[in-house]
Formats: sequence, C-alpha cells, structure tokens
Amino acid sequence: MQKEAEIRDPLILGNKSYHDITKDVSLPVEGKANKYWWILFSLSAALMLWGFACMAYTIGTGIGVWGNNNTVGWAWDITNFVWWIGIGHAGTLISAVLLLFRQKWRMSINRSAEAMTIFGVAQAALFPLIHMGRPWLAYYVFPIPNQFGSLWVNFNSPLLWDVFAISTYFSVSVVFWYIGLIPDFAMIRDRMSAKISPMRKKLYSLLSFGWSGKSKHWQRFELVSLVLAGLATPLVFSVHSIVSMDFATSVIPGWHTTIFPPYFVLGALFSGFAMVETLLIIMRKVVNLESYITIKHIEYMNVIILLTGSLVGTAYITELFMSWYSGVEFEQYAFINRATGPYWWAYAIMMTCNVLTPQLYWIGAIRKSFVWTFILSIFVNIGMWFERFVIIVTSLHRDYLPSSWTMYSPTFVDIGIFLGTIGFFFTLFLLYSRTFPVIAQAELKTILKSSGSEYKNK
Repeated sequence: MQKEAEIRDPLILGNKSYHDITKDVSLPVEGKANKYWWILFSLSAALMLWGFACMAYTIGTGIGVWGNNNTVGWAWDITNFVWWIGIGHAGTLISAVLLLFRQKWRMSINRSAEAMTIFGVAQAALFPLIHMGRPWLAYYVFPIPNQFGSLWVNFNSPLLWDVFAISTYFSVSVVFWYIGLIPDFAMIRDRMSAKISPMRKKLYSLLSFGWSGKSKHWQRFELVSLVLAGLATPLVFSVHSIVSMDFATSVIPGWHTTIFPPYFVLGALFSGFAMVETLLIIMRKVVNLESYITIKHIEYMNVIILLTGSLVGTAYITELFMSWYSGVEFEQYAFINRATGPYWWAYAIMMTCNVLTPQLYWIGAIRKSFVWTFILSIFVNIGMWFERFVIIVTSLHRDYLPSSWTMYSPTFVDIGIFLGTIGFFFTLFLLYSRTFPVIAQAELKTILKSSGSEYKNK
C-alpha cells in the first residue's frame, strides 16, 4: 500500500488573516524602529564612517597606503570586489529562479535577496573607483570623445566586458526589484494619511505609478516579472563567467583554467544564499517578521547551501587533480604552495568553512536551528572571502621569477575600507527596511490559504 505524503509545514505562522499580513508588513515602514534596529544601525553607521575616513585618506594620500606591491598588484581590493560581486549577483538569481519554478517559499525571501543585489553591487563598485586613485577622472574610462582626443577602450579585454555584464545585470535587477515593489508602494500609499504625512503620501503615490490592483495591472505585473526573471537568470551566468575570465585568460598558474566559469557561478550561489540567511535571521528580529520568515524557509535554503557547498568542494578537488594530471610543474607548484606555503592558513580556512562546515547541515537539528544557521552562514561568508584571497594572493606572491617573490599583508587602511563597505551595506539595508516593505505582502497573500498555519492544521 502506498504511503500517503506528509503535509508540508506551514510557511505563515500565527493564524494570520489578509489584514494581519498588511498590518505586519507595513508596520516597520509606518511605525517606530525597535531597539534592535537602533543598535544595529549605530554599529553599521560607525563602521561605514570609519570606512569613508579610510577611503578619504587613500584618495588624499595615494594608493601607496595600501599593502599592494609590485608582485601582488591585485590584492585586498580585487578580493573584496569579487566577494561583493558574488554576494550581490546571487540575490536576483535566487528570486528569479524560485519565481520561474513557482516555489511558494520564495515569497518571504525574494525582496531581501533582490535588495542584497542592489546594495552588494554598490559596494563592489567602490573598489575599482577608489583604485583609480583619482576617482573624479572616472569618465576617462568611457568611450566618448573628450578634450584629450578620441579615447576608445579595448573591446578585447574581459575587464571591459565586466563593465557591460555587471551594469546590464544591475539594471535588470533594479527594474525587477522595483516592479515587485509597486503593489507594496500602493498599499503604503493607501494606508498613509495625507494630513499626518502629506510628503510621504505623495512620494509613495509617485512610486506606485497609479497602481489600483485591477486585474489588468496584475496581468501585466506577472508578465513583466516573468520576462525579467527569464532575462536575469542567464545574465547571472554571463556575469560570473566574465568575472572568472579576468583570471582565466591570464597565464598565471592556478588561474589559467576552464573550470573557473562554473566554479564562480556555484560560489556566487553558495555565498549568496548564506548572506540571504544572515540578513533574514537579523531582519525577522529587527522588523518583527517571525511569523513570515520561518524555520522552514531557513531549512530549504540550508539544503541548497549543502548542495552548492558540496559542488564547490568538488571544484576544489578537481582543481587539485587537474594540476597534478597536467604534468605542468608551475601548476603543480601553485597548488602545493596554496596548501603548504606561507598562506597555508588561508587555504585551511577556505577548505574548512566552504567544504566541511556545510556538511553539518546533514544533521536535522542543525539544519532546523536559527542559531546554528546564523553561525554557519557567517562561516560560509568568511570561507568565500578567503577563497578569493587564496586564488588571488597565493597565485601572485610566487610567480615565475623567484627574485620577485614577496609576501602581502593588508594595512589598517585596507581593512578599514573593507569593514566600511560591510557597514555601508548593512546601513543601506536597515534604512531600506524602514522605507520599503521587506516582504512582498501582495504575493504572500496568494499562498495564505495553502500555506498558512490555520489552514494546514484543519
């Protein structure tokens, strides 16, 4: 006799009605922030200001205040750039793929994932800008006739295609995020009194584009969302493939490999889901959304982290095998040096955090724990940062010429700028949580009668 399938756990807890969802989602925007929000905002703002001070010091004094040297020219800044790109570009992919596959648990996490893309790419963009040394001359890089003559970029360079891919994906992500917000802007507009806050009501009226909830509006909303999700998904693969080609098209041992494009895409998904978990676990406390961001959402994401972490581990082993199988002594030395050289500790942290740590999710009690998930998501983000550090620094500090071998260590300015971008990211996210609804309330209502706790228990 065939066993009957178990009823899935509810995705909305607390016997919520449609009105309850509207009230709970709009409360962080309309009401006052709780103490957790103020504590986090104060810490984030302090970090951000310290980072801005380090950026100002760099621009005022010169790039020489960084730890870069002739051998390790790409160091802390490019590590942070790729790390932020990986985190940022996974956000819209997560939302888009879950939309295309019609996953109900997407409704509580998609808004945070999409916002993560916008704010993550903004942090990544800071590093090339600062590394120019004179950011006010950034317009030099654009292929426009100027007072210095016709200046055209090298279209064969993967660095240029980085700009095209990232800017295109960023544009699609912003539109995708904004389209999803329109019904929520209309909800805030209708709830806000013109007497109490006339400016805010006018602002939300402008942002909602006259949304009235007609069937025609919903039809267009769903069509545009699907089209943008279909565009965003292949764009993610193009972005990370092109970013990986920055390394793979060089002749540096450890970089010159065809595994980099899928390796970078997997890494982005892996770190992206970990950062979404970090944000959601914080947000559910900060904006009182415990009923909508449940342990079931966390468990589903942990399963994906377990899968992508295992695939990333497979990529690491493949790299090691191919370096040995190639018979090229330079490739073999590059990977031996990673594991046993002066930066062995960075390689050990990378392997521990990215390969071993996610395997703990095989244990149900850990997979279904908010505390363990938060701790392990931090470990994954640390591990993915060290992956970029290992790829870049350990491949460069021992090049073909032993006379130019050197060590790299960051200065307080390097560290300050990186911590500043983390503070900037969380400051933006916390301000966003007080301005825009963190959860797509209109979409959440569509699954209430199939995934609400009061209906599941009947």
